[in-house]
Amino acid sequence: MLDYVERTYRKTLTDKHLVSFRVVVKETDLWVSADSDLEKETKDLVFNYRHKLETYISSHPDFATTLSAWPQDPYASRLIREMIDTTKKLGIGPMAAVAGAIAQYVGAGLIKFSDQVIVENGGDIYLKANRPVTVSIFAGTSPLSERFGLRIPVKQMPVGVCSSSGNVGHSLSLGVADVVCILSSSATFADAAATAVGNRIKRPADLEKAAAWASDINEVLGGVVIANDRMATWGDIELVEI
Repeated sequence: MLDYVERTYRKTLTDKHLVSFRVVVKETDLWVSADSDLEKETKDLVFNYRHKLETYISSHPDFATTLSAWPQDPYASRLIREMIDTTKKLGIGPMAAVAGAIAQYVGAGLIKFSDQVIVENGGDIYLKANRPVTVSIFAGTSPLSERFGLRIPVKQMPVGVCSSSGNVGHSLSLGVADVVCILSSSATFADAAATAVGNRIKRPADLEKAAAWASDINEVLGGVVIANDRMATWGDIELVEI
């Protein structure tokens, strides 16, 4: 069993204009902000999508552990198919997209009840607001941690802002980056891409090559990678000091 780690960074996600609340269902731990208290609606959505995921894994146990692309399955639910299709493009295992997928599908479901929705799932964010939002970049012990943020304009929303790290959190990364932060119109894709880019960074000197590789992925709007005191950026992003 993993020890609980207080997610203190969530204080930076609180918006005084929105109602914020936490929803926990088994391993899924969401911080949600919306126009009103939608805790019940959020929990219902989490139960629904977790059921789809758990049912699929019960009949396909290797789905939960493989680090290789999973074959397409036309009989799987839309959530599972998107995880498969997304990670297949990047040559990684399907669970690399799970946190972003849950954030995206829950967030999209909440749009029926609220014009503005922010769903954070372990550093992976689905974001739709009616004004620009700045997302702080947490990079563990790097001297660049929380010194910069991504300013997300309304025209890019809804958007996924997802992170992967070789040094922070419980998510598997085969690299050493303090953080890889990716923007995509799909939080599912952003989550998977963050893992794929992070896997390519074996030393700080790899940052530029990894950023160049990511810049050729059509579904990625842009991103930031940080390792120690080095940083590389690319794409349609606005980096601001905070």
